[in-house]
Amino acid sequence: MPGNGLTRLRVAITAFFALDGFIFAGWVVRIPDIKQQTHASASGLGLALLGVSAGAVLTMTLTGRLCRRYGSHPVTVACVTVLALSVALPPLVHSALALGGVLLLFGAAYGGANVAFNSAAVDLVAALRRPVMPSFHAAFSLGGMVGAGLGGLVAGAVSPTLHLLGITTAGLLVTLVAGRALLRQEAPVPPGRRGPEDGNGTRRTDGRTRGLVVVFGLVALCTAYGEGAMADWGALHLHQDLAASAGAAAAGYACFALAMTVGRLTGTALLERLGRARTVIAGGTTAAAGMVLGSLAPSVWAALIGFAVTGLGLANLFPIAVERAGALSGPSGVAVASTLGYGGMLLGPPAIGFMADWFSLPTALTSVAALAAVAALVGVATRRVMGG
Repeated sequence: MPGNGLTRLRVAITAFFALDGFIFAGWVVRIPDIKQQTHASASGLGLALLGVSAGAVLTMTLTGRLCRRYGSHPVTVACVTVLALSVALPPLVHSALALGGVLLLFGAAYGGANVAFNSAAVDLVAALRRPVMPSFHAAFSLGGMVGAGLGGLVAGAVSPTLHLLGITTAGLLVTLVAGRALLRQEAPVPPGRRGPEDGNGTRRTDGRTRGLVVVFGLVALCTAYGEGAMADWGALHLHQDLAASAGAAAAGYACFALAMTVGRLTGTALLERLGRARTVIAGGTTAAAGMVLGSLAPSVWAALIGFAVTGLGLANLFPIAVERAGALSGPSGVAVASTLGYGGMLLGPPAIGFMADWFSLPTALTSVAALAAVAALVGVATRRVMGG
C-alpha cells in the first residue's frame, strides 16, 4: 500500500480512537442526571451500570471472530455507528431496568469497537514498521478529556437528551468521514505477519503463542487495574486520608490522566529509543514507585506527584500489550488482551474496596504498585519475544 494510503488510514483510525473516548466521556458526565431521571437507587444504578461491562466483555471475543471473517475495517465502522446511536438512548428510559438494557447495547458496541479499531491499528503498526500504537491510545485519552470538559461546560445549560443527541450526531459525522477512508482500503498485512492458515483463512496459533497472548493480556490487566483504581479511589484517598479539599481531591485523577496522555503522546519516541521490553520494564517500575508514593505519602502535594508519576509509568503498557497480542494472533489476540484488560478495570475498584475494609485505603492502593511491578517482571521474562 502506498505511503499516502497508510497516512490516510492512520488519520482515520486515530479519529475513531478519539471519537471512542469522546463518546464514553460524554456519557459518564451525564450519569448523575440519568440517575435522577430514572429514580434509581445507588444499588439499582450500580446494577444498571454493570450492563456496560457485561456487554463489552460478552462482545469482545465475538468481535475478534467477526474481524477475522469480515476484516477489522468494516467491523470498526459498524460498531462505532451502533456506539454513536446507542449513547442517545439512556435519556429516553425511565427505570433502572430499562437503563440496564440500553447500557448492555452501549457496552456491546463499546467493547466491539475497541477490539475492531485496535485490530486495525495493529495491522497498520506492522505495515508502518514504527511503534506508533501509543499515539492511537493518546487520541483516545485526548478525546476523553475533550468529552469530559465539554460535558462539564454544558451540563448545567443543556438537557441530557440534547447533549447526548449532539454526541450521536457528531459521532455519526466522524464515522461517515473516517469510515469512508477505512472502507476504501483493506487492512495492510505485511509479508512478515502472514502465518499458517486453516481452511477458513484463519491463522493457526500453537499453545506457546496462545500462552504469550495471555501473558500480554496480563500486562493489560495490570495496567487497567491501576486506571480503574485511580478513577474510583484516588480522589477519596486524597480527601479522606490526607484531608484534601474537594478541588485538590478532584485534581488527583486529573494529574494521573494528564500524565498518562503526555506519556502516550511521547510513547512512539520512547519505544523507538528503548524498544518494547525496556519500555514495559521502565514503565512498570516507574508506575510502581509512583503509586507507593501516591498511596503512602503524608502530604497532598507528594501524593499528586505520585499519581502523575504513576500515569506516566502506566501510559504505554496497555498499547504495547494489545499490539504484541495482535501481532501474534491477529484480532483474536487483540480480543483476549482487551478482555483481560477490561477485566482488570472491573476488578480493581471492588478489590481495593475490600482491601480497604480489611486494612486501610492507602494500603489497598499499594496493590496498584504491586501489579505494575508484575507488568515490569513480565517485560523481563518476555524480553526476547517482546523485542527491545
